[in-house]
Amino acid sequence: MPRLTATDFDPSVLQLFDKYVHGQLSRRDFIAAAGAGMLAAMAPSFAAPLVAADDARLKTSYVEYPSPQGYGSVRGYLARPAKAGGKLPTVLVVHENRGLNPHIEDITRRLALEGFLAFAPDALFPLGGYPGNEDKARELFGKLDQAKTRADFVAAYQALAGHEAGNGKVGVVGFCYGGAMANYLATVQPDLAAAVPFYGSQPAAAEAARIKAPLLIHDAENDARIRAGWPAYEAALKAAGVRYEYHLYPGVEHGFNNDTTPRYDEAAARLAWQRTVAFLRRFTSGT
Repeated sequence: MPRLTATDFDPSVLQLFDKYVHGQLSRRDFIAAAGAGMLAAMAPSFAAPLVAADDARLKTSYVEYPSPQGYGSVRGYLARPAKAGGKLPTVLVVHENRGLNPHIEDITRRLALEGFLAFAPDALFPLGGYPGNEDKARELFGKLDQAKTRADFVAAYQALAGHEAGNGKVGVVGFCYGGAMANYLATVQPDLAAAVPFYGSQPAAAEAARIKAPLLIHDAENDARIRAGWPAYEAALKAAGVRYEYHLYPGVEHGFNNDTTPRYDEAAARLAWQRTVAFLRRFTSGT
């Protein structure tokens, strides 16, 4: 069966699915509106990661760091080149609202192959970790105390900044929920080297004024929910003199970078990835 893409679905179904994955529509209501077969067709498939988990070019492990202001400790997936020479530029990877699933681990390995020390925390660790089921993960996600979760990501950032294999310069890249977290970290970490939010909700104007890091922002044209917040965010960034790049990818959906779902757009994802790696390398290299 050929791989489905966003063009195989009516735009109204894609809008319903976006509400479903972001907790604005229940599974029962989505199925009632679009059908069980439609939900199955749009579900992610983790069968073919771009970088295999046992790739010999990498060193990977699951590690824990203390998070006294959060849930006590934060656990995640750490990846680095197997044959690294010297200190590495570092990147914090922040998942969507399903926790540390196989797709985000794959993203983390991709960054390691680009020469980064990359760490992807699992926000669901305090609730047992990513459960291996996207619906269950989404359900668990709603039970998190977001103040503690934000503190966990701050702790992860601080651990990465002090990692013995890293050069002390940390960038962050995040997707959807993770994009919002990348924006948030930029408001509370003045020494953040760079932030790359993919289709993430924006902070309030007063918070945006605190940003010191350069931003690379990726948005999808067919994403009215996220795009609605961009004009005010852009105005706040300009008023604060924040360095930023904004890219709007025409004709694509929220989640276009996620190659495990039909919303994936290969051309847009490839271009966004090239821009992301170049941007992170530019601002996290050196000491």
